Amino acid sequence: MSDPFERAAASAPPTLGEGCLQRFDPEQMGDDLGTEFSDAAALWAEWQRSAEGEQDHRSQDSTAAAALG
Repeated sequence: MSDPFERAAASAPPTLGEGCLQRFDPEQMGDDLGTEFSDAAALWAEWQRSAEGEQDHRSQDSTAAAALG
């Protein structure tokens, strides 16, 4: 084993397509590749709720700029 890449434990999942259309093959993804994230939907919903609760700082800046102009 003189090649250090032979010892690597991780590898990229199989892909579909070429160039700009290249993407991971969803049929091949799973727990064994470390690509399964069952809590993604819950995390997204939580993020959406927190984003709705906070005001967007850009809207405050544009309001202040409009009041000055």
